[in-house]
Amino acid sequence: MTSSYIFLTPPGGTSATAHETRTIRDGFTFLGLLFPWIWLLAHRLWLHALAAFLLQSIGGALMDESGLWPAGIAIMLGVNMMVGLEGQNWRIRNLAAKGWGEDRLIAADTIGIAEQIYFSERANIAESDGAGTPDWENRARPDSRHGHATSLGLFGFNGGR
Repeated sequence: MTSSYIFLTPPGGTSATAHETRTIRDGFTFLGLLFPWIWLLAHRLWLHALAAFLLQSIGGALMDESGLWPAGIAIMLGVNMMVGLEGQNWRIRNLAAKGWGEDRLIAADTIGIAEQIYFSERANIAESDGAGTPDWENRARPDSRHGHATSLGLFGFNGGR
């Protein structure tokens, strides 16, 4: 089964080594489903872990009440599912907020294959003869009237059609 792996590079550096690069599988986490706030603490998502712990505590308190046990179960299962489904995304967003850059997304069967693909591409770039990539960002046609605005194939944002 193919999964997506996101490669993050540390802040301030474009030539990260294998030891500095972080690889995170983008998808469901089974341990996050079973042990949500513990999993969040293990990945240093302190506020998320605190929120999950408080919500699970509230759910546990509601389960002790005779008529509110369905609400308690719903809250606890909701927290577990949310961490299982979104936990990896929270990790990526937390690192991005600290300055880590999302370098590449690679689809592969295992993390080992994804890392081989990623680091072989980086080695090929480093071994190139110094020929730089063209600067496509600043290449505008001189007769272009609409600039660089994205319009999703519809009308431009600057009033023109």
